[in-house]
Amino acid sequence: MSGQAKKIDVRELDKNMNVENSINTSLKWLSPFEQPFQIAGFPWIAKEGRYRRLPVSPADPLPEAVDMLADCTAGGQIRFRTNSSSLSIKVKLSGSGGVYHMAATGERGFDCYLGEPGSEQFWGTARFDPAKADYEALFYDWQMKREYCITLYFPLYQGVDEVWIGIDLDADLSEAPGFACAKPVVLYGTSILQGGCASRPGMAYPAILSRAIPLEFVNLGFSGNGKGEPELARTIAEIADPALFVLDYEANVASVEHMASTLPAFIRILRESHPVVPILVVSKIRYAKERFDEGMLHMREGCKQVQQETVERFTKEGDANIHFYDGSKLLGDDFSECTVDGIHPTDLGFQRMAKSLELTIRELVKSFLQLQTFCGEQEGRN
Repeated sequence: MSGQAKKIDVRELDKNMNVENSINTSLKWLSPFEQPFQIAGFPWIAKEGRYRRLPVSPADPLPEAVDMLADCTAGGQIRFRTNSSSLSIKVKLSGSGGVYHMAATGERGFDCYLGEPGSEQFWGTARFDPAKADYEALFYDWQMKREYCITLYFPLYQGVDEVWIGIDLDADLSEAPGFACAKPVVLYGTSILQGGCASRPGMAYPAILSRAIPLEFVNLGFSGNGKGEPELARTIAEIADPALFVLDYEANVASVEHMASTLPAFIRILRESHPVVPILVVSKIRYAKERFDEGMLHMREGCKQVQQETVERFTKEGDANIHFYDGSKLLGDDFSECTVDGIHPTDLGFQRMAKSLELTIRELVKSFLQLQTFCGEQEGRN
């Protein structure tokens, strides 16, 4: 038997594992709140000036956990165009993190994508010391000017108090192209929707969809706490001019009875403010333990039946814009190999979810926009 194995610090062995950033010191630092930056994913930001997914003081008081999770910046984007040869970021987080099954890059990092809407390509993720709440990170330093449309994705599981964008002193800066339309897709649900456990922010399934379609996707996933509460429905209904609501909260409900009591009320509240906006109800993905736990399997099947029957009931009552999607098909037959812990998807799982939902969401939004255009033309003729 040999002696003890040597202590390994891979950062000393592989430079790609090191978090050192050679930040260009000749940069101008700009706030995303300034023109011509565009911020997406925070419906109340124009009024409140905070990177927050729900209002600070809503008309209906929020459950405490939801109120806290609303400060997590999942789904947020900063968009702009620049020819800067260098791009860096300064970040002040609300706190530290460290969930056991999620990469720090997904939990607290920023992603950088380059390209026009609908054709963005991943460039890199922020490199930072995960023990620190504040960091500076270099995305690129090309030593030559190259113009690109930039999309930066906010962290999934932490709040952001401040963020600053660093570009060359003489760089040009302009607006990024707008989304395909100004109407956002609004998604409400669970930790899976929020992005647990994507390796980086751009791999949460709403983020993948926002690049594929492309539209603004508002991520209202609340880890363990999106439970179909009526106060959340009333708050979400305040979002102006949505293109689609997606309700994907089954994974947070405690029983079939809970789903049966909350879903109809949630839909009716949304309908009071948005009578014709499409609503897509998505049932839960399959969990790995279902293969061995009949109780877990029966609960999922029961909740799915409730959601399907609720949609059918609203349709029979005359709601032509409500739809159901069987979430058990989202990950495919080998669903248990697409998660970190048997529940939360890996990047592979999120890619499959987005790919599965893309056509349905695209068609629902397209049909709704065509209907809105037709109605507008009819009103113009009268």
